[in-house]
Parts: sequence; structure tokens; C-alpha cells
Amino acid sequence: MAASLVRRAANLTRLASSSPSASLVPRRGFAGAADHHGPPKVNVWEQPTNPGNWKEEQFVIVSLSGWGLLFFSGYKFFTKGKKNEEEKLVEATH
Repeated sequence: MAASLVRRAANLTRLASSSPSASLVPRRGFAGAADHHGPPKVNVWEQPTNPGNWKEEQFVIVSLSGWGLLFFSGYKFFTKGKKNEEEKLVEATH
């Protein structure tokens, strides 16, 4: 019975001393062991003519901005003439 009490006390002191520091130490496991495949990703402004090497987040932002600009300019181009004709008709009737 005394041996079990000594064992419990040893376990409690070991857990009490290691638990605060153990929770603060990051455990990465095998995450750092993998090497990257292919060329490293770069910022858009470093290689603007090579989208294959851009970082993924920047590629998404540039792509969505380009599509937005394309749709907006197409909308403005195709609806530009209709607005002027309606204004001329309203002025002519008054």
C-alpha cells in the first residue's frame, strides 16, 4: 500500500510539473519533414507574367478582379447607348 501511494505521488508531481510547459510546447509531428514539390511560390508583383508561380491567394484575388472588370466593362459597353436614347426621347416629348 505504501508503494502505491509513493507511485501516485510521483505521478502527480510529474504531471503537475510538466503539464503547464507541455501545453505550451508545439507538437508538429511529421509536418516539417515533407519537402516541397515544384518551384517556390512568389508574389504577383515579382513575376507578373507567370501565373503558375503565383501564391494561391494572390492568384484568386487577381483572377476575380479580372473577371469582375471584364463583366463590368461589358455591361457598361452594352448598356451605354440605350441610356442616351431614352434621355433624348424624354426631352423631345416635353
